[in-house]
Order: sequence, then C-alpha cells, then structure tokens
Amino acid sequence: MNSKSTKKNFLKAVDEALSNGARISAISSFSEISERTIQRWRKNNIIDLRKGSKRTVPHKLTEEEKANIVSISCSPEFKDNYPPEIVAKLAEKGLYIASEASFYRVLKEKRLLTHRRRSKVPVKRRKPRLVATEPNQVYSWDITWLKTDVAGLYYYLYLVVDIFSRKIVHWEVHDSESSEKAAEMLRKLSAKTIVRGITLHSDNGSPMKGYSMLAMMQALNIIPSFSRPRVSTDNPYSESLFRTMKYRPLYPVRFSSQQMAHEWVKNFVYWYNREHLHSSISFVTPHDRHYGKDRTILEARKETYRKAYLNNPARWSRGPKLWERKEIVYINPISDEKDIKLAG
Repeated sequence: MNSKSTKKNFLKAVDEALSNGARISAISSFSEISERTIQRWRKNNIIDLRKGSKRTVPHKLTEEEKANIVSISCSPEFKDNYPPEIVAKLAEKGLYIASEASFYRVLKEKRLLTHRRRSKVPVKRRKPRLVATEPNQVYSWDITWLKTDVAGLYYYLYLVVDIFSRKIVHWEVHDSESSEKAAEMLRKLSAKTIVRGITLHSDNGSPMKGYSMLAMMQALNIIPSFSRPRVSTDNPYSESLFRTMKYRPLYPVRFSSQQMAHEWVKNFVYWYNREHLHSSISFVTPHDRHYGKDRTILEARKETYRKAYLNNPARWSRGPKLWERKEIVYINPISDEKDIKLAG
C-alpha cells in the first residue's frame, strides 16, 4: 500500500467502518496495518516520511558507468582478477573508473562476483560440533611423532582419549604411520571396550581417512568425525594431551629404541589416567571421572568447604568454592541446538 490513491481509498473505507460502529483495533487486525499507522494516515499524513525514501545520491554510478565496470571486469585482460587487482592495474595506466567497493557492489548486483581464477573454488567446511554427556560417547585420536637418536627418524604414538573423562583409552607406539596400523589399533580397542555407536574424531591425516581405517570403523559401527583441514583447534583434546606429555619434566625428548618409547609412554599413561589431577575436570583424575568416582570426591570437597565457610564466613567474600562437576563436554562451542550432533 504505497501509492497515495491506494491509501486514500483505504482511509475512505476506514471512515465508513468507523461510522458504522467498528473499532479501530478490529480494522487494524483485519487489514494487518497497525493502529498507529491508520491514525497517522487519517491526520492527512499519508506522505512517506521514512528516512531515505526520497534520498538522492548525486555521485551515484550511472548505468553507463556500471556497464563499463562490467565490461572491464569481464574483458580478457581482467577476467581472472579481483576488484583490488583491477583497480590497481587501471591506476598504473592512469585510469580511474570507480573504487574497489563500487566494483564489488556492481559485480554483486550483476551476479558476477564469483571465483575468478582457474584454481579450485575454496570449500567452506562446517565446524565439527560434538557433545559428550558421559564416557564412551566421543573419542578423539591422533598420532604424534617421537624423536629418536637418529635425525629424521621417528616413532609414532597412536593415542585415543575419551573427551568426557579425558581418560586415555588406548595407545600404541609404531615405527611408521598408516591406515592399516590405525585400523588394527581400532580392532584392539574394540576387543576391550564396546565401541558400537561411539563417535571417533580425528584430523584429516591419511591414516585417519585411509580405506582400511574407514572400513574398520564401518565394520565396528563407529561414527567418523573429522576436523577441518589445517585447523588444530578442531581436535583440541588430543593436541592438549600431547602438549602435556611432551612438557613433562622427565620427557626424554629423544628415544633410543621403540621399546624405550613404549615403556615411557606406558608410565606416562598410568600417571595421566590415575594420578594426574586434570584442571578441566575439577582436579580429579581421568580414571575417577571415567568411572563416576568423581561425584563422591567433589561432594566431599564441597562439604569440606561448606564447613570452612560456616566456621569463618568473613574470609569468603564470594562464598565457598562449589567444586562443580562439568556435565557436558564439547568439541567446538555449541551456539544452537540444531548444530549439536549428539554422540551415540
């Protein structure tokens, strides 16, 4: 209802309805035009006074100038260049047609603002969004290099961690990395725990996405999940664990044999699972959290702090520490329930 004549006809009908006893609220509801708008129009204010409705832009590009931008952008000389490159090359020739922003705007209007080079169009990959509310829902795994005494020669640690409890559920040390070894690792893991329906998250390395590994996951009914290429923060739990391991005071840096590497990792895993008080799970061990013992531990701490608070509340400006249990663990923040991919 933009034209004046349409508005006048509408107001004539409104006046007739009001004279017959109709209420303006009913007219508003029926016409889907607000009461305030009807009242304003009835005061002979039917001119559109919204900001910008009659605004003129004196420096607005003409249709000829827009056509010139399109012609230049699609010419053989510039067809593979982006607007900033086109503007720069034109400036070298002493030509100014329009700004970069104007080039972008015109090309967008004409639906020509597409990938302008022969290289492949970049693929926009969705963030992996996973959530775990108990153990054995989402596992994260990765491979890290272990240096040897020989420059350029490495051992390879295959390691799987439960993201909810942070417990290392399986690990192996090999002299190479391959999809076949990863698949065999998964078979061994399935022999000691139920893996059906578990989501297994990893990066995009060839051992993770090789045929043997994917076939084994399918055979064991494991749900695969992968990080975006070259985004380390998509697999934070494995990356963080490897950092903890390699910054241990007794980490040897270089291993003289595969057996030495195996023994050191074995001792580290025992310490990490059963002795290490993990800061991200309220300073309990991954083993205790994995088997639900952390609830009793945290309740005992709460009671201790409650008594301390009652004995001398003046020392606690914000109340006693709550020792809360973290009930939900994510890979990547979850901003919308539709983005949550429930594991299991």
